[in-house]
Amino acid sequence: MDNNILLNAPLVSAFAAWAIAQFLKPFISRLMGHGFNKHMFLSTGGMPSSHTATVMALSTSVALTRGFQSYAFAISIVFSLIVIHDSMNIRMEAGKQADVINEWSKILSEIHKDGPFKQEHLKTMLGHSFSQVAAGLLLGILVGLVITWLIAPW
Repeated sequence: MDNNILLNAPLVSAFAAWAIAQFLKPFISRLMGHGFNKHMFLSTGGMPSSHTATVMALSTSVALTRGFQSYAFAISIVFSLIVIHDSMNIRMEAGKQADVINEWSKILSEIHKDGPFKQEHLKTMLGHSFSQVAAGLLLGILVGLVITWLIAPW
């Protein structure tokens, strides 16, 4: 039994997909006219979805190494669908709510210029659009295929 963790294709695929997605975010942001933001290297939200890329690389690699009929694949694909749903829907709505709260916070800051109110900004880029998730899905599948083929050719 080989205990080299770097030979665990699903694990390496997942981390590689996450790293590639995070690396691409500031460059894609610049291409889309939003400017280069170095903080996007480690941020949530943005194009492509690193959450989706990570879980889809994991699921793809598990499917290739263990088979589509395995319990491991069943667990990983259900996990992937939950993460993708959360990133597109629940966290997106939380981001919209943060926008509203931040706007109210600005108004309250103006009202309480000399008072005890302290304005704090909530993070608004929490979730992903469909296109961001689709890009993450494609990136994850591609990375899962390539890394698995490199580590454990099928």
